[in-house]
Amino acid sequence: MELQASCGVVLSIRRGSSRKEQIALKSDAASLPPLHLRRSSSSIANCRRNFNNSTSISAASCSESSLEEFSTVRPSQLSGIKPQYLEETDDSVLSERLLKLCRNNKILSALELFASMSALGIKPNSHACNSLIACLTRNNCIDDALAVFEILRREKLATEHTFSIVLKAVAEAKGCRSAVEIFSEVESEENKLDTVVYNTMISICGRSKNWIEAERLWNRLRQRDCAGSILTYRLLISIFVQCGQPELALSAYDEMIKNGLQPDEDSMKGIISVCTKEGNWRSGLAVFNQMINSGVQPNAVAFNSIINCLGKAGETDQAFKIYDLMKNAGLSPDVYTWTALLNSLYRSGRYSDALRLFEFISKGDEELNPHLCNVALMSCQRLRRWDRSLQILWKMEESEMYVPPESYNLVILACERANQAKVAVEVYEHMIHRKCVPDTFTHLSLIRACIWGSLWAEVDGLLKRVEPSASLYNTIIQGLFLRGKAGSAKKLYEKLRANGLEPDGKTRALMLQYSSEKPKFGRN
Repeated sequence: MELQASCGVVLSIRRGSSRKEQIALKSDAASLPPLHLRRSSSSIANCRRNFNNSTSISAASCSESSLEEFSTVRPSQLSGIKPQYLEETDDSVLSERLLKLCRNNKILSALELFASMSALGIKPNSHACNSLIACLTRNNCIDDALAVFEILRREKLATEHTFSIVLKAVAEAKGCRSAVEIFSEVESEENKLDTVVYNTMISICGRSKNWIEAERLWNRLRQRDCAGSILTYRLLISIFVQCGQPELALSAYDEMIKNGLQPDEDSMKGIISVCTKEGNWRSGLAVFNQMINSGVQPNAVAFNSIINCLGKAGETDQAFKIYDLMKNAGLSPDVYTWTALLNSLYRSGRYSDALRLFEFISKGDEELNPHLCNVALMSCQRLRRWDRSLQILWKMEESEMYVPPESYNLVILACERANQAKVAVEVYEHMIHRKCVPDTFTHLSLIRACIWGSLWAEVDGLLKRVEPSASLYNTIIQGLFLRGKAGSAKKLYEKLRANGLEPDGKTRALMLQYSSEKPKFGRN
């Protein structure tokens, strides 16, 4: 190892030299200025230069007592360290001594011993070197850690553990990009990087949500014919799932299975969640069955996820089979389970079954929420069960839960479908009384109900109460035409244009038809 003095002479004391030669060399070394370490890596040098601008501490300015209690002092420049005379020249003994100093956080003493061993040409073992790097990094001496790291690399003393320690420290201090720069430089020079180092970098990228760099590392790992471990694929799946990259997550999982590796519980849960979002129920169900066959007990989240996935795909029977497995596993269904099952029945057009399931849920201990109730109200609307929708609405109000405008809209829509215009008006008035603000959908549904129920006075009153809008006028005009009130429709059409509103295509078509075929329409 080269530790060059300003005079250009390399200070080198070899084991086996006589004591007189060592004393003579020591006296020559005492007259030399502080040693400096030549930097070869541009990325590492930049990290060192930019990381800390604190004042450097020189060994020459420290007293003997301060050297003994240096655990609270943090040097910022390794260039101020001078080699000391060593009576002991056995590398194993000196390595053990260096190891103890690092464990006790004697930073300056450890650096002096390291420099002295380098001056004597004594190489510490890998355990001592890694301990020195770890000591410097945990005491925030990143500059010195990088300097020692350069030396270890030049002397081929750096191990995979050394790389991992340095990369983690740089990522924590400077961020993912700086760690990637150092890794890229090390990767181009080193041929012995193993899966552990790649896993370290993939983990660093995962913390920064940098899935692009994680994918690049994955490809480099395969190009080097370096087999990924279970941890490699677990990290990749987790990163791709969190970053919304389902295709990459599934690709990593497939490669994991192809390489004969058994996925862990977290990986399988992540893949199931990906399949749920993508609607890939076959792959999700296959992974779920693999989880059960491998002896892994899925939790409630995994059960709910696959039930939701099957429900969205219209595989209602499969969803209820998973529900039975959930009960047999001793897990209690929660609100997410019921929501997934209710949605599954509604999407499959099994509205009566959805209402029966809602009744079952209502009688249980599970607390109802607006979403569950709205699914039941949608089923009532499909079945034209306006009376049942009213009962559900009253139950929602009695439970003091928040009743959104959507719930009232669904009840009014059920009344419209069942031709119960007067009931729809009463629900609307009740909605206003409870200070629930109606929206455009409320007004449109109520107007359609009133038109088909021939409640013209209510239609006029609603027009006066609500701020004019194109959708509102278009709905009334079209309803009047369909009920044979062409004259009233024409007057309202003129009012629509007078308010600066635009008719839609259907309204224009009806007006053109009225103009060309007036006898076909009624006058009032």
